[in-house]
Amino acid sequence: MSGVHLVWFKRDLRVHDHAPLLAAVASGAPVIPLYIFEPGYWAEPELSRRQFDFLMDSLRELDAALQARGSRLMVRTGEVTEVFSALHGKHGLDAIHAHEEVGLQWALGRDRAVYRWARNAGVSMREQPALPPGRESWSVRWDRRMAEPRGKAPEQIRSPALTAPDWPLPKDFGLGADDCPARQPGGRSAGVDCLRAFLEARGPSYAEGLAHPKAGAELSSRLSAHLTFGTLSLREAWQAARRTLSLAAEQGDAAFAASMEAFLASLKLHGQFVQMLQEQTTLDSRNLQPAHDGLRPRAEPSDPRLEAWIEGRTGFPFLDACMRSLKATGWLNFQTRAMVMGFVSHHLWLDWRLPAERIAARFTDFDPAIHYAQARIQAAATGVDAPRIFNPVKQSREQDPDGALIREWVPELARLPDAFLHAPWDAPPEFLSAAGVVLGQTYPMRIVDHMAAANEARTRIAAVRRSHAPAAAADDFKARLAGRPRRATPRRNPPKTVVQQLDLDFGLTQAS
Repeated sequence: MSGVHLVWFKRDLRVHDHAPLLAAVASGAPVIPLYIFEPGYWAEPELSRRQFDFLMDSLRELDAALQARGSRLMVRTGEVTEVFSALHGKHGLDAIHAHEEVGLQWALGRDRAVYRWARNAGVSMREQPALPPGRESWSVRWDRRMAEPRGKAPEQIRSPALTAPDWPLPKDFGLGADDCPARQPGGRSAGVDCLRAFLEARGPSYAEGLAHPKAGAELSSRLSAHLTFGTLSLREAWQAARRTLSLAAEQGDAAFAASMEAFLASLKLHGQFVQMLQEQTTLDSRNLQPAHDGLRPRAEPSDPRLEAWIEGRTGFPFLDACMRSLKATGWLNFQTRAMVMGFVSHHLWLDWRLPAERIAARFTDFDPAIHYAQARIQAAATGVDAPRIFNPVKQSREQDPDGALIREWVPELARLPDAFLHAPWDAPPEFLSAAGVVLGQTYPMRIVDHMAAANEARTRIAAVRRSHAPAAAADDFKARLAGRPRRATPRRNPPKTVVQQLDLDFGLTQAS
């Protein structure tokens, strides 16, 4: 058989609203759906077992959806161009269809190698852009792209005979035992269920959940991992939310409408960060303000401060609770992500890059475009905004006033009264003794004087900014985010919205 069109799945693990799959089927040629496990990719330090397990959930469901349409998912392990060469030799590839992947620098280098191979092999490489490219009128083009009709999954996929080799195991890539017992499940059906539950039940409290460390797990959308792995498309989430916003407006529910506006703004900001990385491919490895190069010492992998931070042993109960929760669940809300990255950058005064790399492996929903941009912002390494240095004790008292999160994840402090739970170093000895707490033994002494460290960080950053004029890179970053959407506030009369295909039917069946 020759003239085969191959669909290369990467972070787009669905058959619905999948332009490359639809284009391959529309060609009339036999189609090979392919996923490649790449050892080089899984060797990257940001990748981990929890992400691999979410991926496997999603691939199994994708395979079932393809089999229901007369095909199946071909799985291969190895370097991509070698896999393509073998398939080209066996099947005679005419074209490779794929979504553009905006991610790690490693993936960019891989894709460049694929383009060179395709050109030399005479195979057409047909890549669909992730989002509208360029900055000019980007917001308008984003709205237009999101409002386009969703691509309906093909009913039949004609494929050559495809074998079903054994799928690889985590140990094949050096990934250790599962250390995330409360990991969010992957797969298309879990993603659709999550979206429906958010829009039908949890959505009205979305704005509140954004800043709540414990309730946020229930009140926020929890769609980030599904958007990262592409079990849902951004357009599917956007259109469903627009439909819900329209219904809330018709019913006069201003609070619900405001929550949907905030969620839509978050999706758009997600798109903007992806577009920034799409245009500047080294955002995961450099400061946008060159004056910040060398401002902080680069952390050594063996630095005990870095280890105490990542394992939740800093002596700051709320921060430690957040980091221990992250280790067990693979997720934190936005507010606490900002706080923990700010702490390691400002209070511990460590260069942001290695900490960002280490914590990335803890996030099931790790997306390079969003994660590294936010890490840089929290470290004030853009040179644009004034540094926002979170006080971990103030955050604890405001976000966990009754200590519920601390008592769940830092049980060694559970018996301390609320008055001393947030700053145990201030507790009188008799209260520590009654609670069975011995600082430095049963629970760590605080790793740093947070007030003094914050003041020192502000002084150092201010000195650098006084001595260096804003760099063009920083100005460019500011221009990129100049039109970023702000969190919506309730309006008395939210506008009615009419968008094509806004029903909540995602064509979900047992094998979709």
